Amino acid sequence: MKISNFIPTYSGQIPPLRIFLLVCALCSVFCVLDVKAEPNVPEKLVYHVYWSGIRAGNASIVVENTPEGTTITSRTTSAEFISMFYKVEDLAQSILYPDGYPRTYILKIREGRHRRDKATFFEAKSNNGAQKVTHLNKLDNEETKFDLERQAFDPLSGLYAIRKRQLTVGHSEHIDIFDSKKLWSVEVQVLRKEHMSTPAGEFDTIVIKPLLQSEGIFMKKGEIYIWLTDDEQKIPVMMKSKVKIGSIIAKLVSKN
Repeated sequence: MKISNFIPTYSGQIPPLRIFLLVCALCSVFCVLDVKAEPNVPEKLVYHVYWSGIRAGNASIVVENTPEGTTITSRTTSAEFISMFYKVEDLAQSILYPDGYPRTYILKIREGRHRRDKATFFEAKSNNGAQKVTHLNKLDNEETKFDLERQAFDPLSGLYAIRKRQLTVGHSEHIDIFDSKKLWSVEVQVLRKEHMSTPAGEFDTIVIKPLLQSEGIFMKKGEIYIWLTDDEQKIPVMMKSKVKIGSIIAKLVSKN
């Protein structure tokens, strides 16, 4: 199956809790790389997530070197009160090749009655050939193979890789991400610089706006803003998004 460069649309409804937990997990992968910096490995970032002022969940991201390669692991869980009626336990993990492109992407979703258990395997791309990708839906025992015309990232490794680029206010970065069995051309807008206060401290930040549209991550409607420290580490210290019901804010509370 040949995948060309197109932007599909998605008009489905996603529960607000699911949105903010997935958003927090993904925004936290904007972690430790700068064009002139080496990654701080290992590193763990922890966030509290609020939905219209209510403490609704936690998220963490761990970056570490493993025998398989650099591994990014994101976990999200609902708070005790929210879990009484909508329990969330999500895991996303990306294992990278030495060049920063993904080898394996795993997604396990446990949100109320909703379940997903998927894995995507990326073969190393040759200089002239297409990149071969295998997508496995474990719950449905479904396997699908793709030939990508351009080398692509998964959602975790793609946002991680953005940190290797020079960010300039007023300009956008673009990156190819394979997700939900489609190739997405993702724009990341660099908006402004701003001083920000969080439970982890005060920071000078640079504000970005990723325009992700793949089903299961962000609704096409709504806007996501992420505040990154304006230094070599570019740590995500806050995320804010308006959704159909209320708003979502994720704030950094600790960094190890």
